[in-house]
Amino acid sequence: MTPRHDTAPTPERIEDVDVVSEMQDSYLEYAYSVIYSRALPDARDGLKPVQRRILFQMSQMGLRPDRGHVKSARVTGEVMGKLHPHGDSAIYDALVRMAQDFTLRVPLIDGHGNFGSLDDGPAAARYTEVRLAPPALAMTENLDEDVVTFVPNYDDQLTQPSVLPSAFPNLLVNGASGIAVGMATNMPPHNLGEVIDAARHLIAHPEASVEELMRFVPGPDLPGGGIIVGREGIAEAYTSGRGIFKTRAKASIERVTARRTGIVITELPYLVGPEKVIEKIKQGVRSKKLQGISDVDDLSDGTNGLRLVVGVKAGFDPQAVLARLYQHTPLEDSFAINNVALVDGSPRTLGLKELLEVYIDHRIQVVTRRSDHRLQKHLDRLHLVEGLLIAVLDIDEVIQLIRDSDDADEARGRLMKVFDLSRVQSEYILELRLRRLTKFSRIELESERDELTASIERLRALLADDGLIRRQVSEELAAAAEEFATARRTVLLDERAEDASSGPTTALEVPDEACRVVLTASGKILRTDAALPADGGAGPGEGLISPASPARGRRARRIRHDAVASVVVTTTRARLGALTSAGRVLSCTPVELPAMPGAGLQFTAGVEASAYAAASAGERVVALVVAGEVPFAIGTAAGVVKRVTLREWPAKDAFPVISLKPGDRV
Repeated sequence: MTPRHDTAPTPERIEDVDVVSEMQDSYLEYAYSVIYSRALPDARDGLKPVQRRILFQMSQMGLRPDRGHVKSARVTGEVMGKLHPHGDSAIYDALVRMAQDFTLRVPLIDGHGNFGSLDDGPAAARYTEVRLAPPALAMTENLDEDVVTFVPNYDDQLTQPSVLPSAFPNLLVNGASGIAVGMATNMPPHNLGEVIDAARHLIAHPEASVEELMRFVPGPDLPGGGIIVGREGIAEAYTSGRGIFKTRAKASIERVTARRTGIVITELPYLVGPEKVIEKIKQGVRSKKLQGISDVDDLSDGTNGLRLVVGVKAGFDPQAVLARLYQHTPLEDSFAINNVALVDGSPRTLGLKELLEVYIDHRIQVVTRRSDHRLQKHLDRLHLVEGLLIAVLDIDEVIQLIRDSDDADEARGRLMKVFDLSRVQSEYILELRLRRLTKFSRIELESERDELTASIERLRALLADDGLIRRQVSEELAAAAEEFATARRTVLLDERAEDASSGPTTALEVPDEACRVVLTASGKILRTDAALPADGGAGPGEGLISPASPARGRRARRIRHDAVASVVVTTTRARLGALTSAGRVLSCTPVELPAMPGAGLQFTAGVEASAYAAASAGERVVALVVAGEVPFAIGTAAGVVKRVTLREWPAKDAFPVISLKPGDRV
């Protein structure tokens, strides 16, 4: 049944609103919120509001490094319910980022569990656990000493710091990234020790130039290491706040096996994951942009770290293949620096000196407020101690006065009048415990009074001298560097270094040109493009040099306790035979051998001939042979001699050239 309403209905209220004006006002409010409350970090502590609230709430929860981890979901809930009324996913994402050692140069949160990788996301908040890392304590220390201004939270029920004290320049050390409305920030991480050295230099020399500061901070120091090529973009960014630099993976050419050369990658550019690199390499091979690559293996593990092995096909120059990898894969990447941060509530683009100046001014204010707070606390305590000393000296009269008083108010008034005490001192004496009336307590009070007096004098001197405050800031920065600084991880190369992005300058495939293949007495094999010395080389018409004997020592050139045992003249892509002690010839190709340019032979650079020729167990390579009309003689330990001529190579990769009796060998 529909109820009756005796009251008349409220008349409609329609207001005409200008859509353009309404949209402008609404968009400006939205833009303001994104810029100041979400996307841009504060230049003083280098934190966005959500990051600051996470660290503050964790410190309030007592999640210190010396205590156990707690569920990330609990921290996320506390932050969302008390300080950050937004989605829990945004809070957890910020929490995870501060725990990732591949994202921040100095992680602020100690995470336990799966916090993701460069290719995979983290586990859910209910599975991971967190606590503050030691550097986070330096970010939040002295918050109870009025070092920063506290502001109300979103519902005016609690308060939160507007900025953290930040004992080190976190914005430069850990960098920042964020997209606001009409602006964005993208700042790379730096080495904490280098940044602090620059800040201390600027404290001592306020007129220092950017060039002077770059002697301390030559460039970014990325968490994953890698190589930065060229510093012009870095210098431009340190001067104007904007610039671009190139990062490369750290790679080396290694012999993966005796017959296989590989490009071993141990460090990647900033925020580039190995799976992304592997996928790009496979795409490049399929599209024919990359040639000479046989396979890619990810041999990374928790003990040895990153290790990607890119196999290089025989006949291809590994350096040229690496140059093309830099050109067509994320092994070389660009980083665009855009130093935008909030300064006094306004977004500004800052250079290196401006960033350090903002931070130094912040720390000076922190030290000043902390010293003023401590001075007031010491003065208040000294006032109470002096009152207690008066009461202890005349304790009998104090007790009698209190006993003769009708109530506490009368006793307080009489104490103030008789002993010339303040109201605070009188209240404190009335609450005094009897155990404080011993002679030892009096000695303790006198010692405390002297210590308080000395501390008050030091604090007053500090507050009266700006130079002493700056020195105090510098000393505290030095202490932070000693505790948290680590060695530089990223290598800086000048512009004179090879520019891989412009394309390789060498041919991709190794040309088929004349070379000499050398077998040593110790079983090493290598190739060289230079003529051997007269006492240890083969002439252009010789196909084989026999192992040297003591009677013919001039035919062998000994280097590092080794000697040339066999040399053949061939070409890099020709077939080569390795004669073994089992009487077999194993086919191989010189192009797969390590090349030694120049006249000098370094036998330590060679590879094991038996492994290179794929000899069987117990089988040893004794000489090198080539096909042609020139015969060669084979002698065995049992005295058998045979002349062999290889006019052409058989289709087989391994074939016998002499039959041996049991126990005999070539």
